[in-house]
Amino acid sequence: MVLKKSTENKSSKISNKVIALSEPEKGKCSLENASTTCKREVDDGAPAENENETMESMQPIDVGEIIKSVYLTVEIDVVFVGLLLMALCTRLYNLEEPKYIVFDELHYGRYVSLYAKGVFFFDAHPPLGKQMLYLAGQMAGYDGNFTFDRIGSPYTESVPVKALRIVPAICGSLLVPLSYQLMLEISTYQITAFLAAALVLFENCFLAQSRFMLLESIQILFSLFGILCVLKSTRKKNIASVIWLCFGALSLGCCFSIKYSGLYTYYLAIFLIGRQMWKRIDQTESTFKLCLSALWRFFILIFIPLLVYVGVFYAHLSMLPKAGPHDSVMTSAFQASLKGGLASITKGQPLHVSHGSQITLRHSHGRTCWLHSHAHVYPVRYSDARGSSHQQQVTCYSFKDVNNWWIVKRPDQLSLAVSNPPDAIRHGDVVQLLHGITSRALNSHDVAAPVSPQSQEVSCYIDYNVSMPAQNLWHVEIINRESEDSTWDSIRSMVRLIHVDSGSALRYSGRQLPSWGFHQHEVVADKVITHQDTIWNVEEHRYTKAEDRRERERELVSAEMIPTTVTQLSFWEKFLELQYKMISHSPDAPQGHMFASEPAEWPMLVRSIAYWLSPNSNAQVHLIGNLVTWYAGTISVLIFGALLAVYAIRQRRAYVDLPPYAAQKFYDAGCILFLGYWLHYLPYFFMDRTLFLHHYLPAYIFKILLLAYVIDHIFYILCISEKIKPFTHVFILCITIWMAYVIRTYKMFSVLSYGNMDLTEFDLLNLRWKDTWDFILHKKN
Repeated sequence: MVLKKSTENKSSKISNKVIALSEPEKGKCSLENASTTCKREVDDGAPAENENETMESMQPIDVGEIIKSVYLTVEIDVVFVGLLLMALCTRLYNLEEPKYIVFDELHYGRYVSLYAKGVFFFDAHPPLGKQMLYLAGQMAGYDGNFTFDRIGSPYTESVPVKALRIVPAICGSLLVPLSYQLMLEISTYQITAFLAAALVLFENCFLAQSRFMLLESIQILFSLFGILCVLKSTRKKNIASVIWLCFGALSLGCCFSIKYSGLYTYYLAIFLIGRQMWKRIDQTESTFKLCLSALWRFFILIFIPLLVYVGVFYAHLSMLPKAGPHDSVMTSAFQASLKGGLASITKGQPLHVSHGSQITLRHSHGRTCWLHSHAHVYPVRYSDARGSSHQQQVTCYSFKDVNNWWIVKRPDQLSLAVSNPPDAIRHGDVVQLLHGITSRALNSHDVAAPVSPQSQEVSCYIDYNVSMPAQNLWHVEIINRESEDSTWDSIRSMVRLIHVDSGSALRYSGRQLPSWGFHQHEVVADKVITHQDTIWNVEEHRYTKAEDRRERERELVSAEMIPTTVTQLSFWEKFLELQYKMISHSPDAPQGHMFASEPAEWPMLVRSIAYWLSPNSNAQVHLIGNLVTWYAGTISVLIFGALLAVYAIRQRRAYVDLPPYAAQKFYDAGCILFLGYWLHYLPYFFMDRTLFLHHYLPAYIFKILLLAYVIDHIFYILCISEKIKPFTHVFILCITIWMAYVIRTYKMFSVLSYGNMDLTEFDLLNLRWKDTWDFILHKKN
């Protein structure tokens, strides 16, 4: 009996195993070896003859390993796809119109053309966005030969307008479904996520900004996608968390590689990861594990964006090997590293500066200018009644000029001709600098400088036979010397000239002289010798051959040098110099631009921007927002701030207003949307530059999403409160009516986003909802 029962159980287990695996096949067997078992009728449970052997041979076989089914499950979010299709229809519609240069297409089009020709250019923002525009143009066959001369100029047939505008249009389209996904991740109702996406879809400013060769839509796309990925990584575990964080870091690196304002999104992401780590401190895990978890997260969040940023500049410098119109911003060594750059000036010039060398001294940091002098003297008295030395003026001049030439001279030698072998100047030597044309020595006295009275005046000495002897000796300090005996070399030596009598350094002050100084820049002798504006380098260099002064002047005036080999600089040397120049660059945008605005005006949409006006009609493009959404968004920021304060105070007093899940969702929205809005908005109050409405758009996208969340939160409060629950249907009706007005306003103002309709004066007056909006009207004869 025992043996029989054991055998019966064994047989039963195998039979069940086969039957279970064969159910999907509806009772049919898939293994030939198991055919007898499948067909056998079981009566008393005893094994048939020769079946024990068969069963024993089958025991080690795992049928599940043999029968493997591969399933591919594809889930399509119909709402996501529908939102994307609607966005593509609005953003791509008639994209090549107007076929004119629209607003900042003037600048970005020039950059695309320079990329196409491989010509170096300088811009204060990173190059990724411009590279994406260029790649789209290159795929369409754009050769870069169109001249972007002014806003409103017509495009020729050789310019693939649609291709150049396609990248911002696609990115602007993706913003709509991406907003939907981000709101779902914040755990809002699906209808709320759809509402947020609809508000982005029917926002006129995003429509206009997405349809032209502009960068904001690209930047905002990477911004939102980066935050979405970081948010997903905080809610995943193990490898999924790592993958999502890597995607987020990659996107954030792309974001601030387009414009530096993308760094505000990066700071938000760092805060979200830090918040996640802070919440895990009270969990029962080891300190080592917690620290390790924080380290790998912050390593990813720092390393990958930095890698993206450096890679973008590597591609940028590799794509632009030729000299161009922006070379003068860079140092002499950088210019000489470009094909046909400074090398066109410095062919065959001597390397070592020697007694008798003719040189031009270039200010090495910040503004590009050369040490300069001319026959004019400082006025006897300045406008504030201070006296001057009345010596010959010394300035820093921003253009190449014969008066930029100086001759290096040892004080104890009279001859200016270079000896054979040349007497090289070294670190620590004392020299005089004679102005090439006037032959007067660079000098400084204990007299206040004209515009910077805290510093000493620098001049070229004129002997008036008064009690003011010459003080024209200068100590050469080579900053990047390899040894104490290093020679002063052209191009590569960074030098500081220290006035022997006063111990002050020759410095570019950054201030402009009045009209008597021809508005050139002031040069002073400053006691703060370590300032970066005290650094100079020799750019052009030649040896003096003639002793006669007139002959020397003829040499200087006729000086011309032919292109030569390229100076070699490593990528890292170029990269670091370019970073410094971008940080120290002062924006050239004119103050008082007619369409400029202040940050305080943006939440109320006080000003719009005229992007384009048709030369033949009153069709025009304006960057202008949907006023219904715009004002509601501003109100939502105030409501959320008030709710945050009320909940915090009541929580402090031990009142519980929200269930834990709802409270967590509220604070999550605050950390992502409310904080994101202020991070992208407040910094502009501290910027000393001309600002426009489009600078507000990265903050505005967060405000729109916050508006949707506030609606979601109010609806939730109405649902959980028995006293006010009957008002839920009224609230839904109000939101529906309000949304209808949003769509109606969008449709009304879309003519200013597409620029495809000739508007009458009556039309423009109907669209001028605020007196501060400036629309343009052609006068008809």
